[in-house]
Amino acid sequence: MKIAVVGTGYVGLVAGACFAESGNDVVCVDNNSAKVRMLQKGKIPIYEPGLEELVRRNAAEGRLTFSSALARAVRDSQVIFIAVGTPQDEDGSADLKHVLGVARDIAKAMNGYKVIVDKSTVPVGTSRKVEEVVRRETTHPFSVVSNPEFLKQGAAIEDFMKPDRVIIGAEDERAIEVMLELYSPFTRTGAPIMVMDCASAELSKYAANSMLATRISFMNEVANLCEVVGGDVDHVRKAIGADRRIGTSFLFPGCGYGGSCFPKDVQAMIRFAAAAGYKFKILQSVEDVNKTQKTVLFRKMEKQLGSLKGKTIAVWGLSFKPRTDDMREAPSIPMIEKLLAAGAKVRAYDPEATEVAKGIFGNRITYAPSNYDALKNADALVIVTEWNEFRRPDFSRMRELMRAPIVFDGRNLFTAGQMKQNGFSYYSIGRS
Repeated sequence: MKIAVVGTGYVGLVAGACFAESGNDVVCVDNNSAKVRMLQKGKIPIYEPGLEELVRRNAAEGRLTFSSALARAVRDSQVIFIAVGTPQDEDGSADLKHVLGVARDIAKAMNGYKVIVDKSTVPVGTSRKVEEVVRRETTHPFSVVSNPEFLKQGAAIEDFMKPDRVIIGAEDERAIEVMLELYSPFTRTGAPIMVMDCASAELSKYAANSMLATRISFMNEVANLCEVVGGDVDHVRKAIGADRRIGTSFLFPGCGYGGSCFPKDVQAMIRFAAAAGYKFKILQSVEDVNKTQKTVLFRKMEKQLGSLKGKTIAVWGLSFKPRTDDMREAPSIPMIEKLLAAGAKVRAYDPEATEVAKGIFGNRITYAPSNYDALKNADALVIVTEWNEFRRPDFSRMRELMRAPIVFDGRNLFTAGQMKQNGFSYYSIGRS
């Protein structure tokens, strides 16, 4: 099948590479010509395990190409995926100008029947708006499909190639048949392809991310309560996770969620629910809890260290989660900003996100070449992201490097007994 994917961001690039891997001829289109040239040279603008190898292999075999020529890509393709960004408006709602702009450009270039697929995360009603835009610009037949993505950063290739489910929102059998054929290689092990109306498909993505965000904020509230009453959130987490109705996923407390999906999707769902006349009280609480939780490590430092002015604070982890360089809505950002405002000096290390961090903090903080370099003469260490290389450090070396052996652990990587045995003052989340 001949496919065009418009947008070479996280979703578009992963989708394009995976569709090419299953034998399709895919052209990824972007209006950023410098980015296209970089991709044509085999250079990947984002960090995602396995993606670079996948792109290079399929490009070398001629199944995956990159272009700035949208009109030609539309004419040559049967299916066109819209995978451009839906940034937040000032009120938190999703801005659809890029999606609708691409839909208009697709319509102007059409030369026959096309299946136009919304792959971007879009609020309910977007497929109808896309259909209206396209219909105004062309007399050619077409179908609009909602096909939300469910990709975890750090495991996106695995998620796409072996999905839990594929959701197809479509109104006509012709488009449904095309989409079933397209996704059949990815669902041979029995993952369901769920065909539904477009509104339900659009809502499914927001509902899934909002449910996961709710579990995180709930466990953070439980952790905060544990600290007040003298409980241990690890015991509570395991106890409730053993209930088959609940399960163990997304029950780890921490210093708040971030990234490109959860914060944006929770806020967007609150806003489009309000626009429909419904006040989503639970999600507003989820949002409020998360904002507060992102300051929890700073509050602990203030309480234990007193004045932070002139103190050097080492930070391990800048990205919002491991195995990505993404710092969108990362808990490290508000924490570091508060440290700087309090007069502290920050020396940070992240295996992948340093260059991204430089675009946020500039020269206001120091960037260490390794996790141990970040510890030199530090008055405390703060762990923000649970990269695997932080889990089994050399505690003796850490203690020798630091001015004071104090650790604030925002991801509960260690136990209190372990840290006490190694000579550290240790403060974590949800433990007395």
